[in-house]
Amino acid sequence: MKQNPRISERSPILTPRQIFDYLDRYVVGQERAKRTVAIAAYNHLKRCDQKTSGGKRLIKKSNVLLVGPTGSGKTHIARTLATCLDVPFTVADATEYTEAGYYGKDVEVMVGELLHRADQDVERAQRGIVFIDEVDKIARRSQTARNGAGARDIGGEGVQQGLLKLLEGREIFVPTNVTQHWNKHDFVVMDTQDVLFIAAGTFSDLRLLDEAKPVGFSAGGEPPRSQSRRVTEKELLDYGLLAEFLGRLPVRVELDPLSEDDLYLVMTAPPDAVVREYTALLKMDGVDLRFSDGALRAIAAHCIRRKTGARSLRTFIEEICHDIMFDAPERRGETITVDADFALERLERMGDGIAGDA
Repeated sequence: MKQNPRISERSPILTPRQIFDYLDRYVVGQERAKRTVAIAAYNHLKRCDQKTSGGKRLIKKSNVLLVGPTGSGKTHIARTLATCLDVPFTVADATEYTEAGYYGKDVEVMVGELLHRADQDVERAQRGIVFIDEVDKIARRSQTARNGAGARDIGGEGVQQGLLKLLEGREIFVPTNVTQHWNKHDFVVMDTQDVLFIAAGTFSDLRLLDEAKPVGFSAGGEPPRSQSRRVTEKELLDYGLLAEFLGRLPVRVELDPLSEDDLYLVMTAPPDAVVREYTALLKMDGVDLRFSDGALRAIAAHCIRRKTGARSLRTFIEEICHDIMFDAPERRGETITVDADFALERLERMGDGIAGDA
């Protein structure tokens, strides 16, 4: 295994405001979530640098639980944070894992994937970030499991139990080859006490939105925007998450659904915005691609109707630019403007089968 010879020569710890400012450049909206994640990351970095005797630390881990609708930016926030901190990052889908001894991935594999992202550098991987998506899908499936009755819940409670040691911070056997079934000879020992875990889920069965009612002069104008409310500990327990599991995710934040204005900014404002990407892509063929304000508003409104959030923006713009990209090499030197009518026509051709519409 590789060892980083300069692991002690780390750059100064970023402040919460510096982390927030970086997230703010790439993540639209979600002000509270960005502040909460910035504080958690800052406290985590301080914990990692805390001088201890006997390996015991006063500061506990700041693992995070993000709750919010699909397409609200949960994965994007975590990925951007990893870029800001310059640490390895991996996304693990909780539904792929099962209780140890059953067919499926063991929970140690997600740390093995982090090690792979770190190019087998153990020291670097031990300061990385693991994003566990779809964590609401590993809720206890049956209430009878509380007393051990009924069938074993190998993809729910068992996975939560297996994750406890990772979230808390333990030395574990991590597979060095995650592309095939591994055995006890293909592992390395890793300590997860300095790995930051960010779990996320939609928790779609919980009513997490407070619908604001229009009053006064605003009653006849634009409909008020829904706001996410704080989810309670009891709701998460009743949903099927173990108290021990929640105890290892002390930092929790709810994300708001993105508004039409937010989606407009997602397409245009960040340095890696999707409209900038496709404009640069067509520029390589000598085509000057432009989107009218009306076209971008139409795309944002389409996402609102489909309830997909920002998740489907790339798919929609890919469909709109389909014919343009096919003809681009023969249209060198031209300027092509996508207006609202052109965008709506292409979006209507997609029909009702778009992913995430259900």
